[in-house]
Amino acid sequence: MTIQTNAHEPSGGLLALMLGAIGVVYGDVGTSPLYTMKEIFNGSHAVAATPDNVLGILSLIFWSLILVISIKYVLFVMRANNRGEGGIMALMALALRHRNQQQQRNVIIALGLFGTALFYGDGIITPAISVLSAVEGLQVAAPSLQPYVLPITIIVLIFLFLFQSHGTAKVGLLFGPIMIAWFAVLALLGWVSVVQNPAVLEALNPIYGLRFFLEHGWHAFIALGAVVLALTGAEALYADMGHFGKRPIQFAWFSMILPALALNYFGQGALILRDPAAILNPFYLLAPDWAMYPLIGLATCATVIASQAVISGAFSITSQAMQMDYIPRMLRVHTSTEAIGQIYVPTMNRMLFLLVICTVLGFGSSGNLAAAYGLAVTGTMTITTLLTLVVALDSWQWQPYRAYMLVTLFLVIDGGFLGANLLKIPQGGWFPLVVGSLLFLLMFTWRRGREVLTYHLQKAAISLTGFISSLNTRPPLARIPGTAVYMTSRNLSMPHALQVNYAHNQVLHERIVLLTIATEDVPIIADDERINIDPLEQGFYRVTARHGFMETPNVPQILRLCRLQGLDIDALSASFFIGRETLIPSDKPDLNPWQEKIFLVMFRNASSPIQFFKVPPERVVELGVQFEV
Repeated sequence: MTIQTNAHEPSGGLLALMLGAIGVVYGDVGTSPLYTMKEIFNGSHAVAATPDNVLGILSLIFWSLILVISIKYVLFVMRANNRGEGGIMALMALALRHRNQQQQRNVIIALGLFGTALFYGDGIITPAISVLSAVEGLQVAAPSLQPYVLPITIIVLIFLFLFQSHGTAKVGLLFGPIMIAWFAVLALLGWVSVVQNPAVLEALNPIYGLRFFLEHGWHAFIALGAVVLALTGAEALYADMGHFGKRPIQFAWFSMILPALALNYFGQGALILRDPAAILNPFYLLAPDWAMYPLIGLATCATVIASQAVISGAFSITSQAMQMDYIPRMLRVHTSTEAIGQIYVPTMNRMLFLLVICTVLGFGSSGNLAAAYGLAVTGTMTITTLLTLVVALDSWQWQPYRAYMLVTLFLVIDGGFLGANLLKIPQGGWFPLVVGSLLFLLMFTWRRGREVLTYHLQKAAISLTGFISSLNTRPPLARIPGTAVYMTSRNLSMPHALQVNYAHNQVLHERIVLLTIATEDVPIIADDERINIDPLEQGFYRVTARHGFMETPNVPQILRLCRLQGLDIDALSASFFIGRETLIPSDKPDLNPWQEKIFLVMFRNASSPIQFFKVPPERVVELGVQFEV
C-alpha cells in the first residue's frame, strides 16, 4: 500500500497540518504509555515480569501498533473518506450509499449507532483514565501524596470542561508544540533506557510474541485485554481526518509518533528487565528523580489535550447525529469562524462532565478503569472493520476475495482483543457495555419515534398540489402583503402549520415559501449546489436547502443564497411559521410502552427549531397541534 493524496484535504502546508495533527489527533494514543505496561504487569491479570514475558509483551505491543494502527487505520480505513471526512458516522453514511435492501440498511445502521454509542463511552472513559494516570505520578514521587490524587484529578477535569465553552481555536496552536515536547520526552526516556539494555530490541522479532502465546496459552489471551490499551485513540486518526487531511496524519504517525511510542515501550521493558520492581509504575520510574515533578506536569498537560480531542470528537459526532436525525436537536455553538469542527454542545458537555466525574469517583484509579477502557476501544474497532468491508466492496469495487482476505485478518486481531476484554466484564468491562447499550437504545428509540411522528403528520396532511389547484376554482381569497416562510420536511404534503393557519384565518400571504432543509450523506455541500427553487402557482415557491451532515443549517444564510437565484426574501420582514407538535400517549400506541415514554421525554426536551435553525425569533409564529403516538 502507498500513502495517497486526498483531493479534499484542508489547505495549508504539510508541516503546519502535521503540527496540528500531532497536537489533536495523537493525544489519546500518545498518553497510552502512562498506563499500558503498568496494567499488563501489575493489573488484575498480571503477567509475571520474567525476561521472556517482557520480550513477548513488547513484541505483541509493537506488532499491534504495526498491524492495527499503521496498516489497518492509517493505510486501510483512512481510504474510506466521505469527501475528506472520517469517523464512524461518515463511515456509516458511506456504507449505506449503495445498499438499498432495507434489511441490510438496518444492520448497517445498527452497527453504526452502536459504534457511535461506544465512542461516547470512550469520551467518558478517556478523560478519566488519562488524567488519573498522569496525576498518579504524584504517589510515585511521594507516596504521602496518594490521598490527593483524586481531588487533583477532579480539579483538573473541572477546568477542562469549563474551558469547552471557549472552544479550542484560540489555544489550538499550543497543542502541537506541547505534544511534540511530550513525544520527544517519550523517545528520550525510552532511548536512555534501551541504551542501557539493548538486548530488549530483540522483541522486534514477532517470534517472541508467538512464543509468549505458545508458552502461556489462555493466560496470554487474557493479557491481550491489557495490550490493547496501547491502541487507544486509533479511532481518532480516522475521526479527525477531515480537520487535517490524510497525508499529514499519515506522515506524522510514521515519522514521529510510532518511533516515539516504540522507543518508550521498549525503554519501559528494558527498565523492568533491570529492575522487576519497576512494574509498580514503569513509565514514571524511567525518569530521574529530579525530573519527576516536571514530567508529571507535562503528562498532565498531555492528558488534558488527549481528553480535549475526545471531547471535541464527541461534540462533532453529536452534531452529525443531530443532522442525520438519530438524536434530538440540541443547541450548538460554533467557537471558530474558520474551523467547521470547532463545535460546542452545552448539553452534551454537561452530561459528559457529570459522567466523567462519576466514573473517576466510582473506579478510583487508572488500573480499575483499564478493564472498562479496553472494551469500549475494541468494540468500536471491530465495528469500524465491518463497515469498512462494506465500503471496500461497494464504493472501491474491490474484488471480494481481496476484501475478505484483508478484513478477515483484521477481524481475527480485533476479535482476539475484543474476546480478551469480554472476559473483564466483571472487573469493569460492564461499564462501556451499559453506557453503549443505553445510548443505542435512546438513539434507536428516537429514530423509531420520529418515523412514527412523520407517518402521523403525513397522514393528517392534505395534498399541496391539490390545495393550490383548489385556489384556482374558489372565489378570490384575501392575500396579506409580504412573505410567509413555512418550515417543512415533507415536500409532497402541505405543511401542517400552513394547513392550520389557513383553516383558522382563511387568508394567505402574497408570497408563500415552503422551506425544506435536507441533510445529505456527505459532510459539506458547496453553496452553489445548496439551493433549489421550484416556483409553483398562486405565489407558492418550494425551496430545498441541502446541507452536509457536518454543517449547521442557518435560515438567514439560506435566504441570502435564494436572493442570488432571483428569489428575494428579507429575513427581517418575512414571517416564519413553524409547526409545534404536542405528543400525548395513545391507547393504541405505535411504539412499545417503554419506547413511548422514552420518546415523549426526549421529544419534550429537544431544542426548539427556532434556535437550531437560527430563525429570527421575533419573526416566528408557532402553530401547534396534538398527536397521539
